[in-house]
Amino acid sequence: MASNVNPTVRRRRLGQELRRLREDKGLTAEQVAERLLVSQSKISRLENGRRSISQRDVRDLCGVYEVEDRRIVDSLMQMAKDSRQQGWWHAFGDIPYSVYIGLETEAASLRTYESLLVPGLLQTPSYAEAVIPGTIPELTAEELDKRIQVRMRRQERVRDGDRPLRLWVVLDESALRRVVGSHLIMREQLEHLVEVSKLPHVTVQVLPYGAGAHAGMSGTFSILEFDDAADSSVVYIEGVTSDLYLEKTNDVHKYTIMYEHLRAQALSADDSREFIAEAAKAHADATS
Repeated sequence: MASNVNPTVRRRRLGQELRRLREDKGLTAEQVAERLLVSQSKISRLENGRRSISQRDVRDLCGVYEVEDRRIVDSLMQMAKDSRQQGWWHAFGDIPYSVYIGLETEAASLRTYESLLVPGLLQTPSYAEAVIPGTIPELTAEELDKRIQVRMRRQERVRDGDRPLRLWVVLDESALRRVVGSHLIMREQLEHLVEVSKLPHVTVQVLPYGAGAHAGMSGTFSILEFDDAADSSVVYIEGVTSDLYLEKTNDVHKYTIMYEHLRAQALSADDSREFIAEAAKAHADATS
């Protein structure tokens, strides 16, 4: 059973339960931190699921919250134990965006907007090999190889016959025009995009230059949704040195509206497929 446990999601669910217990007692994170002689930031990190939670932490917090039902305590302790297990991505060592990978692995659907490059879940190995060192210039050859392997492993969710990720991508035209690696690599990448976009659970829409100003001009973002009602949706915004995860209902709602506007301004799925095919042909012509 442990092999099916997603530690990232377990931490997140446990953090949500601990926050609920604190709020039910009418306590602030600062008050709890004072009672346990820890920093307020530790309590916040435990509640947002960004930090591993030990069974001792759970025991101490349940004591502060006066949780008397042993079944609740045992359930939370088991979640803490599960949250410390390792996901498949840990086999690759220290991955900076491991929290995101954990969420993506468990997500039922992902809506993403990309302005400058093809999303990792749809990249070919050659494109990934060219784009990763371009965006992170100081990577060693070993680090580059590890990131490519992780990226290809993540793509298994897209082609999972039993539980495929429902993927919706809005892609700015600039990602199709920018020559990453070479025109040959771009042709191969765009032809791959066309093929993947034919999968019933994958939708790719192109936002052409002619669309003018749009809601995504402030930056790229992704919205992850989960089958389990206990797991709220998450907006993910990738950063250079740190990433941002927004889980408040109001934040998710605002980004959802932004995404709907992007989808409305983008070409239809069929027109987008034709647009991408034409862009691939332009790259092919550039190599002849």
